[in-house]
Amino acid sequence: MKAAVFCAAVAFAAALPLSAQAQGYKKELPDSLVAKAKITEDSAAKVAIKRVPKGTIESAALEREKGKLLYSYDIKVPGKTGVEEVHVSALTGKVMSVMHESAAMEKKEAAAASKTMAPKPKKPE
Repeated sequence: MKAAVFCAAVAFAAALPLSAQAQGYKKELPDSLVAKAKITEDSAAKVAIKRVPKGTIESAALEREKGKLLYSYDIKVPGKTGVEEVHVSALTGKVMSVMHESAAMEKKEAAAASKTMAPKPKKPE
């Protein structure tokens, strides 16, 4: 019986896309938002990779965007420049949007994010 369960588990793991198995990607999951999410990041990742099945997740973030709680995935597709950005609702687990981000758009977005996260200079006393 134990052997049958083990074989079933191995078969299930083999059926998952490699990127969903490895989960070796960058994650930004603030505890304050994780507490509000009804869907786990693992479940959302499986939904996202089903939408871009030949891709590999590069990063995941849990964030509020336009008042909605969502997981945002950057998925790299071999042979394609840029990434596919997939948004999955953290409340329902449904795909909210999929869009292609060119390498230039990705760079611009990263620069904007670093500016908003940089500490503000102190005023002289």
